Amino acid sequence: MGKQGKFSVFALLVVWLMLAACGCRPWRSYEAALVLADIAAGDQPSRLKRTTREPQRIGVRYRTDGRQGQGDLYRPAAEIRAALLLVPGVAETGKDDPRLVAFATTLARAGFAVLVPDLPGLRQLRVSPADVGEVADAFAWLAANPQLAPQGRAGMAAFSYAAGPALLAAIDEPIRQRVQFVFAVGAYYDLQQVLTFCTTGYYRQNERWHYLPPNEYGTWAFVASNIHRLGNAEDRRIFRQMTRRKLADLTASTDDLVAGLGKEGQALHAFVSNRDPRRVAHLLKALPVAIRQDIAALNLAGRDLSRLSSRLILVHGLQDRMIPYAESVALARAVPEGQSHLFLVKGLEHVDVAPELPDRWRLWRAITLLLAARDGKL
Repeated sequence: MGKQGKFSVFALLVVWLMLAACGCRPWRSYEAALVLADIAAGDQPSRLKRTTREPQRIGVRYRTDGRQGQGDLYRPAAEIRAALLLVPGVAETGKDDPRLVAFATTLARAGFAVLVPDLPGLRQLRVSPADVGEVADAFAWLAANPQLAPQGRAGMAAFSYAAGPALLAAIDEPIRQRVQFVFAVGAYYDLQQVLTFCTTGYYRQNERWHYLPPNEYGTWAFVASNIHRLGNAEDRRIFRQMTRRKLADLTASTDDLVAGLGKEGQALHAFVSNRDPRRVAHLLKALPVAIRQDIAALNLAGRDLSRLSSRLILVHGLQDRMIPYAESVALARAVPEGQSHLFLVKGLEHVDVAPELPDRWRLWRAITLLLAARDGKL
């Protein structure tokens, strides 16, 4: 979530005064306004920056059941009120993505001890079932430290595809009861529906097809994540060349490379080049077994999410061109009633904040709930 425009807290201060008049918790509401203003400000000045000291960012190494991990820990300069595992997304910059660093710093200013793990697979643009275990290990280490998780208060935050491994880790038995909340922006539920949207632009909501021009980056990120699953070395070489070309320029043609593909490569190319949503299920079945197994392992659809102990705070942009908002709607419906809070907003381009005023209100409500979770009041 990064800066795309200035943000004024004036309107939210009016709301704060209204909340004070009706007996609600005005300080947390005002604090949420400051946090949201700081998120929108990015590296520019804000009232939160002026009124809090700079958090400390330190590299840490940790061990969970003999498995090693590492990451960055953001420690508040003042009192630590809760622990938060912030899962990086699928990006080569990983834990050092400037937007992620800015968000972690803002949350540390708000009293969270924030751990951002280094997940090598996601840095290599590879989404794998192994990510689930790495997320669970990082959270277990964080939540077990009483200095970082006072009174056991601990949760997770994740963006985009990273929300899947985070939620799968949150229903994992070793940590299930300790994950008190999950804050997810642009999450998915059914990976087949997400892949349908990425490749064709169509998504289903209320049993009807809807269309939104997709961001093809999602398609080629999927390809990049699965090249190593192709058994033929020449297929892997050609798809690496295709991916480099497409990620540099999404409008670039790759037609000259298709003829050299083998059987598995042709199946993958047919899948990503298809524009008919009715053909997706058939083309999916033709993909290599290893790719289909990974999709199934990371899919939330069909999982028993009643096992989830966490409260969910879900935020999704109505015009998200990477993962359609219908995915967060489906995810909210899949958990027990009353366990999720869903905020659908305009002006949120996947994970970047540039909302209109009414949607700033919704984002402010989501941040207010996150701060309530920090205080054990969600």
